[in-house]
Amino acid sequence: HGGSVTTICVGQAEVEPVIRKTLAIGADDAVRIDTLPVDALHVATEISTYAKDKGFDLIIAGRESIDYNGGLVAHFLGELLELPSVSPCVDFIVEGSTAKMTTLIDGGKENLSANLPVVIGSQKGLVEETDLIIPNMRGIMMSRSKPLAVVPAAGNEHCQEIKQHELPPAKAGCKMIDASNVDELVNLLQNEAKVI
Repeated sequence: HGGSVTTICVGQAEVEPVIRKTLAIGADDAVRIDTLPVDALHVATEISTYAKDKGFDLIIAGRESIDYNGGLVAHFLGELLELPSVSPCVDFIVEGSTAKMTTLIDGGKENLSANLPVVIGSQKGLVEETDLIIPNMRGIMMSRSKPLAVVPAAGNEHCQEIKQHELPPAKAGCKMIDASNVDELVNLLQNEAKVI
């Protein structure tokens, strides 16, 4: 459709190699919002602050992030930008100024449509595996000349604070009972495990 692709990432300098990979596979430019991402709302607020006056027709977020794994950024972005949001989106087609999307629901799929601009949370299936692009040497070399802007964070508040983190207790050893010894199994379930 003759558009351009801008990669936006909320993070510190260590995320730049990943951003450069997006430039190597075809993104036109990139933006890194310079702050430590703490929670999904913080990330979405920073992105929405940057994107609100840029006129993007489509914002594609990941379904889940690998750090907080909440699957919330796409929905928060939609709400903050006052745009329709669909996540997880497994099929997406643009017809004129209308986006036709398919999302997963309990027991099946749901077909939706909305006028652009929209926000979607991507899921496996949105792009065919044969269409996935792996950075090649030419793309990697060209990515070095593409713009990667670093913008300061808007200073939005963090909504989450981790008070404590600890590992769960180690599991107890496993007892193997002979399949023919039902009395021993019942005895252990009643007296040791106390589940019956």
